[in-house]
Amino acid sequence: MKKYLGIALMLSSFAVGSGPACGAEKQVFQPPTPKLEHLARFTVNLEAPIWELGATSDLGRRRIIPITSGSFDGARLKGTILNNGADWQVVTAQGLAIIDTRYLLKTADGALIYLQTKGFRYGPADVMAEVAKGNPVDPAKYTFRVTMSFETADPRYAWLNRAIGVGAAMRLGSAVVYDAYLLE
Repeated sequence: MKKYLGIALMLSSFAVGSGPACGAEKQVFQPPTPKLEHLARFTVNLEAPIWELGATSDLGRRRIIPITSGSFDGARLKGTILNNGADWQVVTAQGLAIIDTRYLLKTADGALIYLQTKGFRYGPADVMAEVAKGNPVDPAKYTFRVTMSFETADPRYAWLNRAIGVGAAMRLGSAVVYDAYLLE
């Protein structure tokens, strides 16, 4: 404990020019404030039947929701979503949907990009029941947020391999629509 406290104190007082040989004025550093850059709007089509596995663990009910197609459109990234992914979702007894998607993007210029999202969808039970039925529900009545990670071998999009994305989503019938942002 003493060792960790010493490191924490050292980090909290780190300053440029604080060494014994330096006469410069002391500057204290702060972590940078993250910024968001709009990446694209994603429309993820979920037109195939959902596979309900049931309560596979104490965590909740496992559902596999096939991702059949879709599109994404933004200033730096646009293209289609291929028919090969799914949301490997778990729904807890409290109604929290734990999102875990994996799917493949194909950009308008032919690059392949693997995308994984993780997040949560939750809200009042009556609102979530309407969402589950595929009825239109105002997305302000529930929360649906994801984080995003990417993989690609295409050098034109190598910057995505180092990117972290976040998204605010809504469920509209047989589709999920979300705005994705790069966390900078």
